[in-house]
Amino acid sequence: MGFQQGLSGLNAASKNLEVIGNNIANANTFGSKSSRAEFADVYASALNGAGQSPVGIGTSLAAVSQQFTQGNISTTENPMDLAINGAGFFQVSDGLNPTLYSRNGQFKIDRQGFVVNNAGLKLLGYPADGTGQIQPGLAQPLQLPTAGITPAVTQKINMEFNLDSRAKTTAPDPAGPQTMKLDDAKTYNNATSLTVYDAKGQDVALTFYFQKQDPSPPPPDPTSTVTWNVYATANGVPVEVDSAGNPTPADADGNPTAPYTQLKFANYEDNSVSPPIKIGQLVPPTTTLDMAIPAAANSRGTLTLPISGIKLDMTKATEGGTSFAVTDVKQDGYAPGQLSGIQIDDSGVIMARYSNGQSKPAGQVEFATFRNPQGLQPVGGNAWSRTFASGEAVVGTPGDGNMGVLQSGALEESNVDMTAELVNMVTAQRVYQANAQSIKTLDQVLQTLVNLR
Repeated sequence: MGFQQGLSGLNAASKNLEVIGNNIANANTFGSKSSRAEFADVYASALNGAGQSPVGIGTSLAAVSQQFTQGNISTTENPMDLAINGAGFFQVSDGLNPTLYSRNGQFKIDRQGFVVNNAGLKLLGYPADGTGQIQPGLAQPLQLPTAGITPAVTQKINMEFNLDSRAKTTAPDPAGPQTMKLDDAKTYNNATSLTVYDAKGQDVALTFYFQKQDPSPPPPDPTSTVTWNVYATANGVPVEVDSAGNPTPADADGNPTAPYTQLKFANYEDNSVSPPIKIGQLVPPTTTLDMAIPAAANSRGTLTLPISGIKLDMTKATEGGTSFAVTDVKQDGYAPGQLSGIQIDDSGVIMARYSNGQSKPAGQVEFATFRNPQGLQPVGGNAWSRTFASGEAVVGTPGDGNMGVLQSGALEESNVDMTAELVNMVTAQRVYQANAQSIKTLDQVLQTLVNLR
């Protein structure tokens, strides 16, 4: 009698219910992928394959196939939560066993600064050197720097500003002493300050004072220019004239008696030169200046270190009929700082942020993809291992080639469709009942046969 068909159907339906139950159980597991039970019919082998109209002897579980479709992305408040949008797997390792692969981006920082998941496996990627340069190559456990960032001395200053052409002249007679009193705003037109840093990262208040002179020669001379005297002080001490250390003369009250430099603006146009000269622009030659800042006591009374070799760029200065305004100031120095947080961009670069406002790359996450991801072997803990069927891992950075992109502060939800699973459960239950009924019917037929007299 054909009890085997019904029995195999019961086993198949039972396995199907197990797969459905596992999917439902992991509906809230981040990075989990649903599975599907796939079946095959079974036939007895006839001699030389010459059977006529063979009747199958049931079904068998051919495979439990994983469905690597994209799950929904949900945002979180944690910058260490990572979601993959597209193809790819995170690579995690304990350093001893083969690398595992996961779609679950719930990562944390352990006490040694390594990026780890809930199982303690370390996230793999490319490290960065001390300057923040990513070092691609063999992936290794990502470790955030525990030490602070060292200070950088100021070497460049770029200033962009407009001087008001309507301002009155505040410079004294050019033939007389070029005095400017720091505590008397009537002796200059405008002032602006910025902070620069010495080799120890100590802040130095650098202040520029702008003093207007009468046009020379006066209009309507075709080569008329307007000269602005520029004075500079560092923590109130006159700035040296050049990197050779020649100091600006100061009077008995500490006021500079000569400008640090002069800016000459054109009152004419000249299109015969390249680049053409426009009204209100600096008259060539316009070059950067070599600036040297002397040692001076700061607001805390500490003597800062002298700074030499600074490239001062004021070539974008203009003079126009609008109020004095500084539109851009940049300098490349900074104080020492401690790690205050991290930020991960969509290309997987981990930016370390420091308390001094600086940031630099601390590493980059590496993804892995497979030609046959369904060939991966699930090992639990939201991870898979590589198999012969999956093929070798193809690695790369997020966004490259067919790699997905990385989203920080988000997690990929399970791709389980709860509604579909519940419907499948009802169907599997009915299949189980039908197979049980076929066994019951066969039993009744056999009982009838046994009862024949």
